[in-house]
Amino acid sequence: MISIIVPTRNEEKIIDRTLSQLKNALTIPHEIIVCDGNSTDSTVSIAQKYADKIVVQDKSRPKTIGTGRNQGAEAASGDYIVFLDADCTIPDPDAFFTKALNYFKKHPKTVGLCARIKVLKEYSTLMDKIVFSCVNITYTFFNNFLRVGACSGEFMMIKKTAFQKVGGFKEHLVVAEDLNLFYTVSRVGRTHLLRSLVVFHTGRRAHNVGWSSLLLSWFLNTISLVFRHKSPKEWTVVR
Repeated sequence: MISIIVPTRNEEKIIDRTLSQLKNALTIPHEIIVCDGNSTDSTVSIAQKYADKIVVQDKSRPKTIGTGRNQGAEAASGDYIVFLDADCTIPDPDAFFTKALNYFKKHPKTVGLCARIKVLKEYSTLMDKIVFSCVNITYTFFNNFLRVGACSGEFMMIKKTAFQKVGGFKEHLVVAEDLNLFYTVSRVGRTHLLRSLVVFHTGRRAHNVGWSSLLLSWFLNTISLVFRHKSPKEWTVVR
């Protein structure tokens, strides 16, 4: 069984498409868990039509996406935990997760899988294609050859036992929590980018702030995480 955890906060514009596709097209044993960061729009009411569980983020814990994802994982019953961003699309969920599960079965030392990330065709720009091609090549090299976990939060699939062993996401990190988790998971088992898996997303942050600004933020966040073990600043909300 897989537990699909979708973190949300004011996602009424996009969440219906993301959840309805999973609910209507996925027949593999699964549950959909929405971990909501106290949305003030209709996100939760929309999610209630599709989600098996809705977890509202505990206000006493750090207000980060890592906290929300951890709370979703705490409510998960599956053997595999999938973290999927609210603006992501998987065209054929059954075929996608069948490939993923088969890879885990064939490679029992693997504890984490990631996928190639692309921007949806209706939104994709030339710069999107260039940057995400580079990102996908980089993650492939790190995971599959260097055996160093590296992954972004659009899609992550992790064995629940491994996730629990490393203690989940570091909730104090306001950014780069995804990269940190996959690196930590790769210390207890193998991680892999399975190139036959493709996840599409809107690319909304790059389109909103511009690629030059986003690339600089990525660089600074990575440097801060590696050398200072903390995030320099929180992402600006983009919806």
